[in-house]
Formats: sequence, structure tokens, C-alpha cells
Amino acid sequence: MTDAAALPGRPRGGTLSGPATPRAVNVLAPNASAMTLDGTNTWIVSEPDSELAVVIDPGPLDDVHLRAVLDTAEKAGKRVALTLLTHGHPDHAEGAASFAELTGTKVRALDPALRLGDEGLAQGDVVTVGGLELRVVPTPGHTADSLCFHLPADRAVLTGDTVLGRGTTVVAHPDGRLGDYLDSLRRLRSLAVDDGVHTVLPGHGPVLDDAQGAVEFYLAHRAHRLAQVETAVESGYVLPHQVVAHVYADVDRSLWPAAELSVRAQMDYLREHGLI
Repeated sequence: MTDAAALPGRPRGGTLSGPATPRAVNVLAPNASAMTLDGTNTWIVSEPDSELAVVIDPGPLDDVHLRAVLDTAEKAGKRVALTLLTHGHPDHAEGAASFAELTGTKVRALDPALRLGDEGLAQGDVVTVGGLELRVVPTPGHTADSLCFHLPADRAVLTGDTVLGRGTTVVAHPDGRLGDYLDSLRRLRSLAVDDGVHTVLPGHGPVLDDAQGAVEFYLAHRAHRLAQVETAVESGYVLPHQVVAHVYADVDRSLWPAAELSVRAQMDYLREHGLI
């Protein structure tokens, strides 16, 4: 068994649901799969002495899960005052409208189609609720509308699908773009190096206690995969599914459709830079 401290980002062991930092509590959605890992992490974030809380990514449209999120907040003496989305994929956002109705909250997101209320989210925005401060960090790449939320008081960042607690994420072509994703990873590295962020609260998988290590691993992984794709194309594997079969031969075949999205994004990137 591998020591977690030796793994990229130093993932925590134990159960995923429950307190992760002084201000963040996870409620794990029951939607485990090869793509969602253990399920979607729905985060309840609040100041310890405040009666108000923010929920990030209510998760799938599952009434039992949405009720469990609300019950967890209420048992802690909190009232959910706002719902935020890291991006619009259904495993994160499908339950948002129902959760907003359940709690009487607005939903803020980058994509106007996902919002309930007049306010969206954009670079430089600071969300404040009950003394809690969340700084909006645009991180396109996994999807065009992907955001992270910097929680300075806990030296943490909530990353949605931009950085996972285990494995790596998909660049969801054509909406996701590799160049944007690499820029987003560098932005997160800056948060770790320059702003002291050390904890990653991901959209799937365990909490990571080495944010810089996790991001450096992601950057190295992307560079390695990109070189593999470039070599595969030069060797005559010119169609995306051919590249997947060649480069991702050691990956579970059930994940190949997702891998093909990343391969398409990588091939676009290589074309844009005149490398294939």
C-alpha cells in the first residue's frame, strides 16, 4: 500500500464527508463512478462563529443528497445563504435549481444559463457572506466556465474539476482548451507559491494537503501526455481514437471516451503551435 504522503498533493486518508478545514465541510454525493471517483464533493463553507453558510456545487439532482446537505448545515447551526458553482457539468450543477428552491438562495456562476438571480461571478470578485471571504479565480480549461474559489482564511482553494483529489482531470474538448488549462494550472501554482495556499478542496476525491505539489504534478503530467500525443501523431496515429488506443493503452477502456476529449484538445493545441 502506498503511503499517502508520497502521492502527488499528499491526499488525506479516511472518510471524505465531514470537516476538512475550520471553514469547510464536505457532503459526499452518492454518484460514484469511474469519472466522478467517490462521488461529487459538495462543500459547505462558513465562518466558525457565523450563522450563514455558502454551498459550493450542490451536485446531481438527487433529493436525498440535497436534503443531506441542508441537514448538515442546519445541524451545525447554519443557514445556507448562497449557492455557488465551479462549472456547469451535471454532476456538480444539476441539483442547483432544486437546492436553491429548497434553501431560498440565489445561484451564482460564470455561465449566465446556470444563474438564479442577477449576479454572476467574474475575475476579481470577492464573495462575502457572514464574514466569510471567497475570492473568485477563473480557471478555464476543463470547461470554458470553470472557476476556483480561494479561501484565504484557511489557506485553501476549492478547485471543482480543475484539480482532483486523485488522478487527473479531462480537458473536455471542444469547450475545454488545453492552452487555457495550462494557464489555469499556472494561476493555481501562483496561489500556492505567492499566496500561501496549501490545501486543495477538490470537486472529487480526497483533500490534498500539498497544493503546490499537486499542481506541479498536473503540469508535469500534461507535458508528458502532450509529448506522447505528438510522438503518436508523428508515428502515423492521426485520428483521435487511434491516439487514445496507442497513448492510453494502460488506462481502463471505460475511460477512453473521456481520454479522447483530452486527446482532441491536445491535438488542437499542437496544431495551434505548429507542432503537428
